[in-house]
Amino acid sequence: MERLEDRFVEVVSLGEPMLEFNAVAKGSLRFVDTYTRGWGGDTSNFAVAVARLGRSVGYIARIGDDEFGKCFLDMWKREGVDYSRVIVEKGGFTAIYFISLIDGGEHDFTYYRRDSAASHLSPEDLDLEYIRRAKVFHSSGISQAISESCREAVFKAAETAKKAGGKFSYDPNIRLKLWSENLAKATVNYTIEMADIVLPSMEDAKFLTGESDPKAAAEKILRRGPEIVALKLGGEGCLVYTKEEVLRVPGFPVEVVDTTGAGDAFDGAFVVGILEGWPLRKTSEFANAVGAVTTTGKGAVSPIPKREEILDFLRKKGSELWR
Repeated sequence: MERLEDRFVEVVSLGEPMLEFNAVAKGSLRFVDTYTRGWGGDTSNFAVAVARLGRSVGYIARIGDDEFGKCFLDMWKREGVDYSRVIVEKGGFTAIYFISLIDGGEHDFTYYRRDSAASHLSPEDLDLEYIRRAKVFHSSGISQAISESCREAVFKAAETAKKAGGKFSYDPNIRLKLWSENLAKATVNYTIEMADIVLPSMEDAKFLTGESDPKAAAEKILRRGPEIVALKLGGEGCLVYTKEEVLRVPGFPVEVVDTTGAGDAFDGAFVVGILEGWPLRKTSEFANAVGAVTTTGKGAVSPIPKREEILDFLRKKGSELWR
């Protein structure tokens, strides 16, 4: 019988899981009485998306030995995410955040994460063979921002994956509340030079390049060395740049309830498309659809669609690529 610690997966994600409390009513948190519990953390959301879309994925992190940490272990088990390399830190705590909703599906976050178990992750915690066996390693700017040791863990894991012939997928996901502007810009630009697939939002791209035009921003990021830049444009879809082609792939109109986690789900879907060997236009349309459907429910994880659900969505939309 295969032991849990002997498992290897196609995709490895590393970062900070955070338990989510989503306000039931719109408005300021001080006026909200009821919250829906969920799960968050960009790289954990990514892992769930990959699993729901049909590829094997594992997660690397530290969590507390508290009830919130146990809640994550239960969720990853249900979702089929391999958590055998997650470290449960005795006496540590699992970070949480609260979401307040405003009109148009937009949201505001309140975090309680300083000195969380996740921030204690270090290069010494990594199972390097686990990373070497994966086809894709994924992480984010948030993972790098929460602590110096976690930042070094991201670099070590990315270097290990690339030396073994794997791809490094990276979402800058810049949050200036977590680190200084100078450190964020220097770290993210350096990491982009290491990455094979870069998945920025337009907000990230403007911060990094100073460009407001998506094409100019994506082109500048591509010059830093990645093979693919997939610039996320929200409801407008995405702009994909490589040395060989430039694709503007429109999004799908949906009734937006909550945009939390939609970009993370897009990331997971895009990596799944790469693993499937699909052309970039098909991969991009798939990722746009997953991102769009994720905005139609509350929370980061619950609305992420499963593979058959998204294929049905694409067929119903009449896409020529999914007939």
